[in-house]
Amino acid sequence: MSQPGPGPSPARRTVLRGSLAASAAALTVGGGSFASPAFALSGRPSAAWGVQTGDVTAHSGLVWVRSDRPARMIVETSSSESFRRVRRHHGPLLGPDTDLTGTTALRDLPSGEQIHYRVTLADPDDPRRTGEPVVGTFRTAPARRRDGVRFLWSGDIAGQGWGINPDIGGFRAYEEMRRLDPDFFLCSGDTIYADGVIQPSVTLPDGRIWRNVTTPEKSKAAETLDEYRGNFRYNLLDHHVRAFNAQVPSIVQWDDHEVRNNWYPGQILDDVRYTEKDVDVLAARASRAFAEYFPVSTLHARAGETRSEGRMHRVVRYGPLLDVFVLDMRSYRNANSPGRQADDTVGILGAEQLEWLKRELSRSRAVWKVLAADMPLGLVVGDGATNVEAVAQGDPGAPLGRELQIAELLRFVKHRRITGTLWLTADVHHTSAQHYAPERAVFQDFAPFWEFVSGPLAAGGFPANQLDATFGPERVFVRAPERGNLSPMESPQYFGEVDIDGDSGELTVRLRAEGGTVLFSKVLRPGRVGQ
Repeated sequence: MSQPGPGPSPARRTVLRGSLAASAAALTVGGGSFASPAFALSGRPSAAWGVQTGDVTAHSGLVWVRSDRPARMIVETSSSESFRRVRRHHGPLLGPDTDLTGTTALRDLPSGEQIHYRVTLADPDDPRRTGEPVVGTFRTAPARRRDGVRFLWSGDIAGQGWGINPDIGGFRAYEEMRRLDPDFFLCSGDTIYADGVIQPSVTLPDGRIWRNVTTPEKSKAAETLDEYRGNFRYNLLDHHVRAFNAQVPSIVQWDDHEVRNNWYPGQILDDVRYTEKDVDVLAARASRAFAEYFPVSTLHARAGETRSEGRMHRVVRYGPLLDVFVLDMRSYRNANSPGRQADDTVGILGAEQLEWLKRELSRSRAVWKVLAADMPLGLVVGDGATNVEAVAQGDPGAPLGRELQIAELLRFVKHRRITGTLWLTADVHHTSAQHYAPERAVFQDFAPFWEFVSGPLAAGGFPANQLDATFGPERVFVRAPERGNLSPMESPQYFGEVDIDGDSGELTVRLRAEGGTVLFSKVLRPGRVGQ
């Protein structure tokens, strides 16, 4: 069984202690209720919600912060923890149009190095009046193959009514992931549960009481822009999340719960919880809040817009060993249905995104090409009694519905001889490993590949989903509860680890359970079509 990765370096521990101290002083959660960030003394801006970085490459990255009042964002970077030599990056003016959030792009960074940064917020009317700097650190992607890459992935945060529980220490899995000190974290969607109410307490089947930190925005299903914003702020109340964000950069995607359960474009709701029935209106508000609260290179929220510009799908190139293809299986899909149609050009990705993915896979020269999916391929995910939510629809025959688009993509990978692809996802609230092979499949014009599932990170656990035989999946490993919606006090939370060796190019996947256990490990060799 594989051993855990190394812990954070002494320098990173020191930075983290400073970040935690600042966050703890500014954000106080007690008695299961929310105490908003205290205004800084003498009217100076405060960055009590911490900092985070995203979409880091060999020479660039994004830094995020939120202020407690209008302020100018200033970022200083240095190769030393003491900030002896600094480079200043002038950021945006943070105001109410972006909920006082802002993102600053860092460019021309040295590759393969530990970057220390600090964010200072300045009074826009008096630049001399500045708040206490908030510090963070991250590693840029290596320029040399031999340096290797190691990252974690998971998803599904604050779902099914299981929020921040102070009795168990909050979102503990974040602290466990932080101690593994990965190069980055891939968040595979359901970053919030905008449709999930957080109650002050829940009685478990065994009589124990689960207590939640609560906020007004988590008391109902989100509809307004401010309610969506409040859902993203909720996770940042957890000190483990803020400490993790200050140390580990993220690559973030979305799925359904950032808007509401099982949504698709054009949907009109029949749900008494919503006064706004047009899902497209809700999705526009949610995507704007998402762009405000995550540093994503292809999303830009601008003042006065009702929807963020750009797109969720993108490629994050992490050195010669790895390209991460971040998919959006939500924004371009067709309506959920039984999925039996014999002709489907829209599918789950949309025609334009599919062509983009083919083009970018063909251009990739990375040894490994991770397809970061927000939904699984061969696991049947239902939507009501007859419709399906993901790709597979339970018919073991030839591809139908959304399976047609995946079949086209898999055929393309095989015939273009694209090597080193593997699929990573979350969504289904258990952890598993599936191997897909044409000799077991009805559709056989593809090369074998692996799909790994890991989650939830802070939500309810659910039994394993049924497999669909169309692409010949074999469930090599699964760990899932026997009944639905087990709390994190009853079922461990899950995350996965990917470790790419710089010398051999071999990729090791480890499926982990909260508590430090490696449940399953698989080594994949480079240079093979499919994987």
